[in-house]
Amino acid sequence: MIKEKILVIGACGQIGVELTLELRKIYGGSNVVASDLRAENELLKGTGPYVSLDVMNKEMLHVQVIRQNITQIYLLAAILSATGEKNPNLAWHLNTQSLLNVLEIAKDENVRKVYWPSSIAVFGPTSPKINCPQKTVIEPTTVYGISKFAGEFWCNYFNHRYDIDVRSLRYPGLISYKSEPGGGTTDYAVEIFHDALEEDHFTCFLKEDTYLPMMYMPDAIRATIELMESPVEKISVRTSYNIHGMSFSPKEIAAEIKKHIPGFTVIYEPDYRQQIAESWPQSIDDSVARNNWGWKPKYDLATMTTDMIENLKSEMSARES
Repeated sequence: MIKEKILVIGACGQIGVELTLELRKIYGGSNVVASDLRAENELLKGTGPYVSLDVMNKEMLHVQVIRQNITQIYLLAAILSATGEKNPNLAWHLNTQSLLNVLEIAKDENVRKVYWPSSIAVFGPTSPKINCPQKTVIEPTTVYGISKFAGEFWCNYFNHRYDIDVRSLRYPGLISYKSEPGGGTTDYAVEIFHDALEEDHFTCFLKEDTYLPMMYMPDAIRATIELMESPVEKISVRTSYNIHGMSFSPKEIAAEIKKHIPGFTVIYEPDYRQQIAESWPQSIDDSVARNNWGWKPKYDLATMTTDMIENLKSEMSARES
């Protein structure tokens, strides 16, 4: 049995913190190396090794893969949708070159598995809005979506050309109480909880009836690990799998929060992110993932809202004490 040694790149990001912690539970703290350009996240300290790493420095990355005897790489570093529109050239360069660096090193060093996340941002205004299927018209209108779509086919190429076992999920909007949002269009669904608890008020940058696909972070982490641990014969998609948790509008999540915080109020002041949101589907068909490797979400809007509020209240109490 091969002893796995895992490198998580971008471990201090919204997904990276929770994914690293979960991987350390499964594989042991010393066998999961966390890396990022940023200072080590407080939640990661003391749980396993941490290295400062710039994924754009291919030589530095290559040295770490060899030095640490890495068998799996999770590449999470990226510039997200809203932030990417402010600096398109940087977003394209980082999002695509980082993936190519990892794939080329994986090929040269016989890294067993690579994980790289895609996004619903690959879809565009010409994609179906309801239950957007796995295979459909894909014409993204953001540099983030363009870079993710290109990345999907680099993953597919390296799998077919070099037999690299690279796997991917098209994440919807992700909601978490443990880590800060990273500049995405769906981040209102994280910010709304913080403002509800701290100020009883939220100013939303999307229209109240804007439906988007979303997922609670525990489901996203579980989906990622279930995908990576599935037998290779069950993996039929080498671009990226659709996955879906729930769909809701700002008005609906606000109403759910009001059940817990009756005095909570929201006003709507749409900005440039509204146009991005309108280019994406309202819901996703993830039947291929369900059929291939048994994917199924556990959280809906009500159970997620309850869990978010309980955990954020606990964190606030801990800070105050």
